[in-house]
Amino acid sequence: QVQLVESGGGLVQAGGSLRPCCSAAGIIFSINDICWYRQAAGKQRELVAVISSGGGTNYGDSVKGRFTISRDNAKNTVSLQMNSLKPEDTADYYCTASLVLLGRRSEYWGQGTQVTVSS
Repeated sequence: QVQLVESGGGLVQAGGSLRPCCSAAGIIFSINDICWYRQAAGKQRELVAVISSGGGTNYGDSVKGRFTISRDNAKNTVSLQMNSLKPEDTADYYCTASLVLLGRRSEYWGQGTQVTVSS
């Protein structure tokens, strides 16, 4: 059974930092691309960051220069270092694992972790 579990969200003041983590089980973690998405109340889901199976990274424009995604394949975890947080970063953050194998795409989602940034 595939499980993705996010942790490390919380409440922080503007300008502070958080480091949510995503732990995976039930997949061959190292060959999956891992994404962090976020969804704020009343807003559309937004791609925050992605790290490919090869370690390449990409970021949403709103977080470039402030957030860093990294992975530890030995521990089946991906972290999202979030610095210089702003109130507009407040959202539920979700990690996903995705893989295209033999033309078939699989994608799994975690339950999310809440991040609240106070002004």
